[in-house]
Amino acid sequence: MSDFTPTTPISLQIRKIIFEKFNDIDVKFTNDEIFEVIKKNGDFDPSWIIDDTESFFNDICNSGLARNIAQNFTTIWMKLFDPIEKFHCNACDNDIYLGTSEERICPNSSCKSSI
Repeated sequence: MSDFTPTTPISLQIRKIIFEKFNDIDVKFTNDEIFEVIKKNGDFDPSWIIDDTESFFNDICNSGLARNIAQNFTTIWMKLFDPIEKFHCNACDNDIYLGTSEERICPNSSCKSSI
């Protein structure tokens, strides 16, 4: 990856997309679907490939927001544990999206403030 820094951190972009398009515990979604939306929105480094975002999806699974239900090479199928709620982090001034059972900590890697 290059030195490109997105306006909105990728982890927050991913959570917003899940909130807007897949906020149902019975719906399956993939990292590929989310990556396509990120590419369409344009706030990403055009040299990125799906492999460059794997750590962000692993973080989402490790946080307790979603679980990996299947994987095939680079495609990861996930489901939410709980519905997502929208909050605003006053520390970093970003809208953030957290699962109802997740800790109330900002998922922005450069912030991590309590909500």
